[in-house]
Amino acid sequence: MLLYVHVPFCRSKCAYCSFYSVPLPQGAAGEAMLKSYLAALLREMRRRAAQCGRVSVETVFFGGGTPSLLPGRAVAGILDEARRSFDVAADAEISLEANPESLLLSDLPREARKAGVNRLSIGVQSLDDAELAMLGRAHGSRAARTAVDVARATGFASVNLDVLWGLPGRGGRAPSQMRLLALLKDVADLQPDHISAYELTPEQGTPLAEALEKGELVRPGEKASASMYLAGAEYLESRGFLQYEVSNFARLGFACRHNLGYWQGKDYLGLGPSATSTLGNRRFTNPADLAGWIAATKRDAEPPCEHLDAVTRLEEMLMLRLRTTAGLSFAEWRRASGRSFPADFAAVIALLRREGLAGMRKGSFFLTRTGMLVSDAIIARFFADLRARVALSGRPDAARSPG
Repeated sequence: MLLYVHVPFCRSKCAYCSFYSVPLPQGAAGEAMLKSYLAALLREMRRRAAQCGRVSVETVFFGGGTPSLLPGRAVAGILDEARRSFDVAADAEISLEANPESLLLSDLPREARKAGVNRLSIGVQSLDDAELAMLGRAHGSRAARTAVDVARATGFASVNLDVLWGLPGRGGRAPSQMRLLALLKDVADLQPDHISAYELTPEQGTPLAEALEKGELVRPGEKASASMYLAGAEYLESRGFLQYEVSNFARLGFACRHNLGYWQGKDYLGLGPSATSTLGNRRFTNPADLAGWIAATKRDAEPPCEHLDAVTRLEEMLMLRLRTTAGLSFAEWRRASGRSFPADFAAVIALLRREGLAGMRKGSFFLTRTGMLVSDAIIARFFADLRARVALSGRPDAARSPG
């Protein structure tokens, strides 16, 4: 099982972010909020452990929000409870997301490393001070570079840098591919083990989305974005970062095991406000409300639970596996569905291969880098074909009927 811990605190909200977070006050008010959060988190962890049994945990991931706002002792306490509650593997990957400014102003790096955190994911986003200000980031480029030095000096086994591409330009000018390649060069020169390069997708209601709607900022067009993605991925691979998922690149042996677990369909338990869990055919999501979630842990209240039927599970298998460069294993599909993937989807597979959008190798089907650009449309076509077969059969379990 994968274990995810959502830390909902931020010093300030970034201009593009829609993830659930709340401001962490300074002083006594902030300490009281942290204390209430930690008590609720440990209550929830113990309750889930009682339900699941002493299940094996292969990865732990602190996400947010800004997990690096936690005191080092809090991270240690959470991991101590996890080890008491679950069978956390001796070689577990334990990741923590961090913002540069909070890494440089606390004892967290040293204390987290001492507690067992072995992978640090630093939200750099850009190394241009003007872009960082536009994004509402609390750090500058110098702090980002220093944070990487601190991570290395502290001895983390793996360091990831998060960056954003396709950032809007000002003055009616869209950003250029040259600017993206310059960013990726600067990031690669910092010699991380892993780079997560996400296209900026401003969510409705965020300040950045509003600025785009008013024409104050300009995003690159569809063709320009496609060209940037292809050029950026090619550049990162030329620097030794192998692409293993749509937005993730790693030096050999440094792929994120936790995220790979999601894409491989492993069970995961999410703790904290807004965290989602998928255990077997059950999925449930905690309230995206700190006070509401704390109150629910005191009452041992359960969030609504969704039952995932056979077709939904197959759709998710398709969607998640096709995000990865390894693709979908035909043997895994047959085990899950009782059917032959190449036979059932022969027409669409032939079309995608002819257009250079997909390929087949060693018993698997995968999207090419160009195919990943239009993966949403490709996956929707597979979903439609799968649902059509179920509708024709008149049986909701037709996906598991050998044919």
